[in-house]
Parts: sequence; C-alpha cells; structure tokens
Amino acid sequence: MSKRNSQTAKTAARERLRLERERQAKRDKVRRQVIVAASVVAVLAAAGGIGYAVVQANKPSYWEGLKDAKVTAPAHTTGTKGTTVVIGKDTAKKTLKVYEDARCPVCAQFEQTVGSTVKKDIDDGKFKIQFVGATFIDRTDGQGSKNALSALGAALNVSPEAFLDFKAALYSTKWHPEETDDKFKDDAYLLKVADTVPALKGNATFEKAVKNGTYDAWAMAMSKTFDENKDSVTGTPSFIMDGKKLTGPDGGAPMTVENFNKAVDAALKG
Repeated sequence: MSKRNSQTAKTAARERLRLERERQAKRDKVRRQVIVAASVVAVLAAAGGIGYAVVQANKPSYWEGLKDAKVTAPAHTTGTKGTTVVIGKDTAKKTLKVYEDARCPVCAQFEQTVGSTVKKDIDDGKFKIQFVGATFIDRTDGQGSKNALSALGAALNVSPEAFLDFKAALYSTKWHPEETDDKFKDDAYLLKVADTVPALKGNATFEKAVKNGTYDAWAMAMSKTFDENKDSVTGTPSFIMDGKKLTGPDGGAPMTVENFNKAVDAALKG
C-alpha cells in the first residue's frame, strides 16, 4: 500500500469518526431536551396537582356554599329569609321560643317525654311556639342536622301540623339515631320517617323538595339565626319566654312534664 493510499484511508476514517461524533452529539442534545421538557411537564403537573388540591381544600362545602345563596322560604314563615317560625293560635298571649338541633339526643329525650304536653298546650292556646333550628352538632362531623332541618322546612311548607308531627317522628325512639350516627344526612332515611306522618306519606311535593334540597339554603339561614341569637342560648334544647330561660330544678332544661309545666306556668304569670 502506498503512503498516499494509507493517508487517504486515515483521512476517511477520521471523517467517519467526526461525523459519528456529530450524530452522537445531536442525539445527546435531543435526549437532554426531551428530559428537560419531561421534567418541566412533571413539575407543572405536580404544581397543578398541588394547586388543585389547595383549591379543593379551601373550596367551601356544599352547605357552606349556601350561606349567601338565595333562600326559598317554606310557607307559614315570616321574617328575614323566612327564619321566623311561629306556630299556635293567634289568641295565645305569649310565645315560647324552642331551640333544637335535630341530631341532639337531649332534644329527642325531651320530645319523647314532654313533646305531647307541648303539643296539647299549643292546641289549647296556652302559648305559641317559635321554633329556632340549630345545626351545631354537624360541626364535629356530619351534615344530618342541616339535612333534617331542610326536610323540616319541606314539612312546614305542607302545614304547621305536618312540621310538628314530622319533628316528633324524627325524635322518636324508633327513628332518632345515636348522636354519632349521621343517619339524617340521607334523604332516603328522612323520607322513610316521613312516611309515618299521614300528611307527608306519598306527598310528591314534599318528597321532591327533600330530594332537590329546596330548603337547604333556608336551613343554613335558620342555623345562622341560632348562631346569632340574642337569648344567650348556646345549647339545645333551650326554652325562652319573655327573654328568660325556662329551667328545671337542676338549672338545665325542664325535662319532665311536671318540671316543664311549673316553668311554663311561672313564665306565663311573670
């Protein structure tokens, strides 16, 4: 082999090596660009995911979102957003304010023991009642107080009597759950209880209102009325007449017929 041919071969080999290095460099550059792009996408996706999680965490719950919603008030209500619920004969001279939370076990105990006496007093015109619904038990866990209050609004829209009968059924030994068991959050359960009330059984308008949450915003407005009450009431059940709290011998709510009658009679004379 001549020196020329040998030099030509070496030159060609070097050129092939140069071209291969350039191709490899291009491949490495493309690979780096892909890796960088993928990393950027991953970072953006992670940031987006975190952002979404933050938004969701700070997004108000369905019920909280109703605080400023337009209120559809049930029939038989008055006052701002229909939150004044007074039941009884016009001839009754005084009104007993009744503060209750649907999930409250003590409210259920009162209704089971004294509820029929309260109903008779209303029917006899001894006094009217003003119902104030609370939902503070839901703050710990659940939404049953709010959902039951909304359903009570649907019952009130039917009639005051349907409201009282449905409230009594919700508090009954058969249907009232343990405080930690949030059964009232389920519309199906509330409708099952309502089927025991003649005025509500098979009532399509009532059923539609419960399922559609027609009075959900009203329930939140009513709950706000409890939270902002001027009677210094912080728990349920509580009873107020002429701005004064009715109590039993132990200083708490009067939980027997005898103690309730004594407290009411004293308030009526006062």
